[in-house]
Amino acid sequence: MKVGIPKEIKNNEFRVAATASGVHSLVQAGHAVVVESGAGVGSSISDSDYQRAGATILASADEVWQSADMIMKVKEPVADEYHRMRKGQLIFTYLHLAASCECTDALIKSGATAIAYETVEFGKTLPLLAPMSEVAGRMSIQVGAATLQKPNGGRGVLLGGIPGVKPGKVVVLGGGVVGLSAAMIAHGMRADVTILDLDLNRLRAIDDQFHGQIKTLASSAFEIENQLLEADLVIGAVLVPGAKAPKLVTDALVAKMKPGSVLVDVAIDQGGCFEGSRATTHADPTFAVHNSLYYCVANMPGAVPATSTAGLSNATIRYALALANNGWEQACADDLGLAQGLNIHDGKIMYRAVAEAHGLPFAG
Repeated sequence: MKVGIPKEIKNNEFRVAATASGVHSLVQAGHAVVVESGAGVGSSISDSDYQRAGATILASADEVWQSADMIMKVKEPVADEYHRMRKGQLIFTYLHLAASCECTDALIKSGATAIAYETVEFGKTLPLLAPMSEVAGRMSIQVGAATLQKPNGGRGVLLGGIPGVKPGKVVVLGGGVVGLSAAMIAHGMRADVTILDLDLNRLRAIDDQFHGQIKTLASSAFEIENQLLEADLVIGAVLVPGAKAPKLVTDALVAKMKPGSVLVDVAIDQGGCFEGSRATTHADPTFAVHNSLYYCVANMPGAVPATSTAGLSNATIRYALALANNGWEQACADDLGLAQGLNIHDGKIMYRAVAEAHGLPFAG
């Protein structure tokens, strides 16, 4: 199979779909790999690095898309890429289709087969979402702490406080990979951290892991409101695999929060879990809602591509090899977890949550 890796063109997206090591694994398995010139530069991977791994460098995105049987990307296709997708082509990337009617419609019209990283399963985990969730969760505290600084419009709170001065209060909504990663960093910065989740067993595990030093609460509208009224920084980290994120924080509640408080919506890829959320970019990451600041960058890990690309490629390469070695139909038949990644095929929606999000027929 010929595998194509184009350069990402989403705003301030510096990741690339595979490292030189990942490309080498595909080539060693007998596959041809074509990489758009400059695709890896943002992740400190040169064209010569890819060539040494066995890839062929092509001058343009059009050449990569036209020649490849399988396209490996990081982010969902954007409008400037829609015309390049074609019937019979396999696209393997993050898609987040429940949050994008436009991309869903474009994929349906193209006739391509699209497998989404974020809905591939392994047991009860999401192995291709996990590494970027870890990055985004850890980053959420980093960007939240910076946004809290007064020159950036925040309250002027130091998360860790100092002796004699109380630390900042961080509230994390969701105890999954993102939430746990965020809580870990906030705790390391000596913030006052509370994490809310519906899963009591998950909260028990978090309590055990941190020896009670991170507060845990069973999530409810009542507890969310109580916690947010005291919060300096809120991390939205809820996830319903493949579906739109539930709206847990209303504009009316935000209006009652402390002036200069910061809300980071890591769930924005799936539509966001705050009522007022809208996707932003690294070029213009924040906006005001009442007297609070929202940070809703839809590709947070793209800001740290040297880390993110390596983590993503480590996770995706074995699935890419299965797809290239066996074709998508046999690979999905052999691995039911990989089959859960199938979102679109031949103009039909194959993932129920995507169909329900858009009120379209489900053909799975």
